[in-house]
Amino acid sequence: METLDAKSSTMLRETATEATPLLLPSHAGKIAYSCSNLCSAIDAWKGHHDANALARREQEKLDAAAPGRGHSTEVEKLERRMKQQEQALEGFAKKIEKQQAIGHAIQEHWTHVETILQQAREAVQKQGWKPVLKGLKENPWVDSGNAADRTMMVRLPDESGQPGQAFTLHLDDSVHQNAQRYFEAARKQKDKTSGATTALEDTKTAFKRAQKKEAKQKASGGMQTVRRSKRLWVEQHRWSMISGGHLLVGGRDAKGNDSIVKKHLSGGDMYLHADIHGAPSCSLRASQGFALVEEPYGQLPPGVPSYKLVDKLGDERINDAKLEEAATLALCWSRAWNGGGAHGTVFAVKPAQVSKSAQTGEYVGKGAFIVRGQRQWFKDLDVQLGIGLVAINGVPLLMSGTVASIKQRCERYAILSPGQTKKEQLANRIYKATGLRTDDVLSVLPGSSDILEDVGIFTPYQSKEEE
Repeated sequence: METLDAKSSTMLRETATEATPLLLPSHAGKIAYSCSNLCSAIDAWKGHHDANALARREQEKLDAAAPGRGHSTEVEKLERRMKQQEQALEGFAKKIEKQQAIGHAIQEHWTHVETILQQAREAVQKQGWKPVLKGLKENPWVDSGNAADRTMMVRLPDESGQPGQAFTLHLDDSVHQNAQRYFEAARKQKDKTSGATTALEDTKTAFKRAQKKEAKQKASGGMQTVRRSKRLWVEQHRWSMISGGHLLVGGRDAKGNDSIVKKHLSGGDMYLHADIHGAPSCSLRASQGFALVEEPYGQLPPGVPSYKLVDKLGDERINDAKLEEAATLALCWSRAWNGGGAHGTVFAVKPAQVSKSAQTGEYVGKGAFIVRGQRQWFKDLDVQLGIGLVAINGVPLLMSGTVASIKQRCERYAILSPGQTKKEQLANRIYKATGLRTDDVLSVLPGSSDILEDVGIFTPYQSKEEE
């Protein structure tokens, strides 16, 4: 197939009506362009297929969820409010100027307005509103009338004496009273402006205070407070990132367990469950997970890697090493953490082995499942956990993981083991050191713990550059 130049391509796309694999009798006499195959013909007619269009649309959706749309820092929120108030004040000033200008123009053209006012009154009194309104088309100085309000839209003469500025003339008021209406409207607008000016000054003060607070947080390694319209879906469950970027999700309760199996377990995924009563159902996703973001959204403090949720990973294979990592987390998320033991056992099976269907006479409760067939066991797993600071889709979050994976991914991390310090106390310490909301932190902590190692999670973080 010969290569088309830009002009020929444009002409072909504008004039072509059909792409066909063979010529029919109905095509006789029509101009035809020959291509090597049907796909090339369609490309020449409709344009080349954009294979990256889907990926680009997904990226746009992700960008829409970045800070500033959907969730914002206090500084960003106050900055938007300040701009809106400034724009409103500009609009108020223009309205005041316009109202005053019309009032002065009415006074300046007193005789002209008085003449129209008298003629309109007499015409309405003699003929009534219907004939008067019909005759307005022939009058260049009056645009329209309103019988209910007894008003007319009248024009003032411009510099050349032709119909110019329009204003509402009230027939029951004098010329002075009509002018005064516009001066009064300008005065009321000034009162609004006074209140808006005070509100703007308050916003500016709050904005400066928020900027200082944000700068102080950055200097101490704290995270900016982010206001979000909604949470990420993974935050409804226990979640973590496994080697290779795979997503691991586990239920928080019986309802969450049902949701994990019904919605987030399929295909090449793996189901994990600690060998202990009341443990969460966990799903290690084969294709769904996280990808590193080279250019993070928003301003993140030092030592916080940025990731985004993706539905397609490059490597979807789940090997034994990844399963063991996921099994360690499944054990730590279970009652084994508060049970006092140092080790535990977890099994893994394929999705097809997990069922809600019980044998005759058996009952499967909410959040429980029947597992059939051979299981892959992981024994003598350590009950230890790592927590680290990351950003997911631009949102700073605390993420749990195995000790090795957290140390590898996060510059700011802590290593925990079952202990005596209540997680509410730990969450408060993390809030003071990082700025993260305690509600977001509590959902990640497994229970009462001891801190084995801490790098910028429970105490202020010092970056390598500062050192």
